[in-house]
Amino acid sequence: MTQQDSLARHAAELAQDHVNSGRLQAAIAALAAFGGRDDGGVSRETLTDIDLAARRYLIEQARALGCEVSTDDCANLFFRRAGKADLPPVLTGSHADTQPVGGKLDGAYGVLAGLEVIAALNEAGIETLRPIEVVAWTNEEGSRFGPGAMGSSAFVDPACLPAYRASVDGANIRFGDALDAALAATDDVPRRPMQRPMSACVELHIEQGPVLERAAVPLGVVTGIQSVRWYRVECTGVMAHAGTTPMDERSDAMATAVGIAHQLYAYAAAEAASQLRLTLGRWQVGPNSVNTIPGKVEFTIDVRCVDEAVLARFEATLDAMMAQARPRQGGVTYQCFFRRPPTHFPAAMLSLIERACARASEQASQGKPLHLTSGAFHDAMYLAEHCPTAMIFVPSKGGISHNAAEETAPHELFLGAQALAYTVAALANQ
Repeated sequence: MTQQDSLARHAAELAQDHVNSGRLQAAIAALAAFGGRDDGGVSRETLTDIDLAARRYLIEQARALGCEVSTDDCANLFFRRAGKADLPPVLTGSHADTQPVGGKLDGAYGVLAGLEVIAALNEAGIETLRPIEVVAWTNEEGSRFGPGAMGSSAFVDPACLPAYRASVDGANIRFGDALDAALAATDDVPRRPMQRPMSACVELHIEQGPVLERAAVPLGVVTGIQSVRWYRVECTGVMAHAGTTPMDERSDAMATAVGIAHQLYAYAAAEAASQLRLTLGRWQVGPNSVNTIPGKVEFTIDVRCVDEAVLARFEATLDAMMAQARPRQGGVTYQCFFRRPPTHFPAAMLSLIERACARASEQASQGKPLHLTSGAFHDAMYLAEHCPTAMIFVPSKGGISHNAAEETAPHELFLGAQALAYTVAALANQ
C-alpha cells in the first residue's frame, strides 16, 4: 500500500467513525414532516408545493454545512463540499420525492445520509482531494409525471428533457410548467450545466425487498440492477349482451386475456430457478360494464431478470403464446414498449464498498455484508452510463416500500451511512 493509499484509508475510517446516528435520525424526521401523514407515511410527490418546501429545507441544511448549492435545467439540486483540487467530484445522494402514499426513507435516506457524510467530514476536520456533491434528483418516482428517474436520466442525456417537459399529470399540468415554477422558486441558486463530469457515484438506498432482513444482515453490496422489459397486450373480441349470448357463441376478450395470463403465470413458476420476475400490471377493459361481454382488454407485462438471456427466452415464448391465441372473432397483438439491459457495477467499486460495509458491520458485531442484485430501478442505473457507479442497501422491514409502513431499524440506517461515509471519503481522495 502506498502512502497515499494509507492516508486515503485513514481518512475513510475517520469519516466512518464520525457519522452520528442521532443527527441522522433527526434529519430523517425533519424531512418526513414535509408531507407527513397520520399513519407515519409521507406524501410528497415531485414538484408539488410540499416538495418545493422540502427542497428549500434541504438547501438551507446544505448551506449550514458550508456547501455550495446549485441546480440544473431539470431542477436537480447539488450540494457541493469543496476539495483541495478542482477535480471532477464524487457524487452521492438519491431523491426526495415520494409515491402518493410513501414512506420516509425511500430516496430521502440517501440524500440525508449524503449530508450526514458531509457533517461527519466537517466534524472530523477531513479535507478531501476531490469535491464531494450530494444530489437530490427530480422525479425519480414517476408517480405524478412519467417516466420515472427524469432528473438522473436527463442529467446523463440532456436530449431527454424536451420530451419530459411535455409530460402531464392527472390534473393536466405539464412537467415543463411545474419545472419552471420550481426553478423560479430557487432563483437564489446558481444554474449549472447538465452532464457535468463526475469521478464516481455511490447511491445508498433501502432495499425495498426482503433479502437482507431474511439473511439477518444489515448491509448489502449491490452488484447491479436487473434487466427489464415491458409489454402491452391487446385482446379483441365482440361486445355482446351478458344475459342473452350463449357461452359457446361468445368471442370474449376477457376470456382470451385470462387464458394468456394463466399461461404466463405457469411459465413464471416453471422459470423460478432463473429468478425471472413477472407482473401483470395495468388492466383496461372495454366497455367495462357489468352486463356486457368485453370486446377489448389491454394489460401490461413487467418481466425482469439479471440474466438478459432469460428475458430473450421469455420473449420467444410470449411470441408463441400470442400466435396460438385464436379467439372465435377478433385477435391478439402485443408490443414491447420499454426495455433496458441489466446494469453491472464495476468490480473496483464493489471491492471498495465491500471493505466499507465489512468494517462498519464488524465494529457493530454484525454479519458480513451480502452481495445482491437490485430488482427495482434507481437513479444509479442511469449514472452508471456516466461514471463508475455502485449502490449500498440496508434492510427493509418485511420487504415493504412504497407504503406508509416502510421501516428500517435506526442502527441499520446508521451502519448504511457509515458505509457510505467510508466509500465517499475513499473515492474523494483518489
